[in-house]
Amino acid sequence: MPSYRTKSLLAGALLLGLAAAARSEPAQLATYLTNLTTQLCLQWPANHTVNLVCHGHSVPAGYFKTPVVDTFNAYPHLLHRGLKERFPSAVINVLVTAIGGEDSESGARRFERDVLALRPGVVTIDYGLNDRRLGLARAEAAWRSMITNATAQGLKVILLTPTPDTAAKLDDPLDPLNQHAAQIRRLAAEYQVGLVDSLAAFQVKAQAGARLEDLMSQGNHPNRAGHDLVVAGLLQWFPKLSNP
Repeated sequence: MPSYRTKSLLAGALLLGLAAAARSEPAQLATYLTNLTTQLCLQWPANHTVNLVCHGHSVPAGYFKTPVVDTFNAYPHLLHRGLKERFPSAVINVLVTAIGGEDSESGARRFERDVLALRPGVVTIDYGLNDRRLGLARAEAAWRSMITNATAQGLKVILLTPTPDTAAKLDDPLDPLNQHAAQIRRLAAEYQVGLVDSLAAFQVKAQAGARLEDLMSQGNHPNRAGHDLVVAGLLQWFPKLSNP
């Protein structure tokens, strides 16, 4: 078992890594999807169908308390509703390619067949919860594969840090959930793609006095209130332009 000194050194190294990642930034909220949001503002006959794909594991797949799949209270459907309210003349499909229990290695293997083949305008990637069983290095390779394959085709990408697991130690930077979240933040900054920091949103809510259990349908799946936090972060990437 690592000594207290070893743990302190590891924590210090992690904080230094986060500080280094902070020197570069993910894509900018106001401009990253400007071309897409311009399209979403068009009216018939100039408009055309825009596909968004939500790729990942059980959370975007809509699992609440397993085996219940509550599609209409999960963030992909809530994103669809929010976008239609914001862009009433747009033709939008929000397509879910998520699979419960999957990790990013499996998601990367089927990325071209299941995601790129749909010709999406935006892809969201959410595998942080299940990637803990892969470890950081294997997860990083899989995320890099998906990001580079998408951006090579000119697609926009939004990465999501994991939603919580009540068994995790959210105040410990060495907890695997926090380590994977830090890695996802770093990848978003390196590739300058979008980032929705779901884990941070839950942590802020908890620090404000909310009980984490009140945001969860079971230990590792958020409920509607938890999904609302995620979709609020996603919708920030789709600002309605004042002069499209």
